[in-house]
Amino acid sequence: MRNRYFKWIVFTAVLLLLLLTSVAISLSSGEVNISLLRLPEILASPESISYVVLTKIRIPRLILAASVGGALSLSGAVLQGIYRNPLVEPYTLGISGGAALGVSIAIVFGLNAISFLALPLFGFAGAIITLFLVYFLSIKRGGLSINSMLLIGVMVSFVSSSAMMFLMSITTTDNVQSIVFWVMGSLDETNYILIKIAFYASLSGLLLSYFFAQPLNALRLGNAKAQHLGINTNLTIRILFFLASLLTGIAVAVAGVIGFVGLVIPHLIRLIIGNDYRILLLGSFLGGSVFLILCDTVARTIISPNELPIGVITGFAGGLVFIAVLSRSKSHFKLN
Repeated sequence: MRNRYFKWIVFTAVLLLLLLTSVAISLSSGEVNISLLRLPEILASPESISYVVLTKIRIPRLILAASVGGALSLSGAVLQGIYRNPLVEPYTLGISGGAALGVSIAIVFGLNAISFLALPLFGFAGAIITLFLVYFLSIKRGGLSINSMLLIGVMVSFVSSSAMMFLMSITTTDNVQSIVFWVMGSLDETNYILIKIAFYASLSGLLLSYFFAQPLNALRLGNAKAQHLGINTNLTIRILFFLASLLTGIAVAVAGVIGFVGLVIPHLIRLIIGNDYRILLLGSFLGGSVFLILCDTVARTIISPNELPIGVITGFAGGLVFIAVLSRSKSHFKLN
């Protein structure tokens, strides 16, 4: 028991060290080189270019990357526990498709020109409508059907994608470019209100998820055995489903569709530290933050002064790392 807790403490300390390292790399890298040793001097000179770059661009992006990465990875860990399926990720349930459809509607009808909040609001609204649609269509007489929810989510995602492509086919080229750019994902958000919402929502989601760490551990044994252990499985699954979906909806609304984070990171953390959700939740959150901060740094520096969509980097990096780790591992990923 003590060895396990010691291992968890060491693992958490390593993740925090990686987080600090990724923060340092992100703040110092870019078209304008900033030495962290000069950080106090830069912060004391509001008129300097370095101060503007640091406070108006890099720090907001850093906070948003950590928040979105942590939220998506945490959502993936929770949903994989609910469904007991390692292939489930936050976007499997159609949330990204609903958000993308909402944003497409806003762009096609020119609502994004009215207010800077139009795109995130319509994206979040699309995600929430999809969430409730999947939930209510999955309810049967015997209660909530997990398998039906998963299948309905996939179908809703296809329908949303088809509707989005229809809108793209009847609108202007400029609108199509705007939709494609949003779908690829971007952390280039300068509105502090949206950044604060993403930050506080991700931390709140992490805190709330820990109230269900033991129920998630019980669900690994199956619904029947979890009920024998005194877990109200239907209520637990409903709450966790809505929590993960809300976190994903907020992340997608603010940053667009950023793939692979919610699928790959929980797998890697589970492979390293095990399946106990008392450490898996925190590990997934920190791991997702580190991963997205580093991917964002690469996206904005690899072809500087131009910038690649963050979804391109997460797709390449996440896919290659996952394949490499899986091929070298002698064991298979398991949820129980």
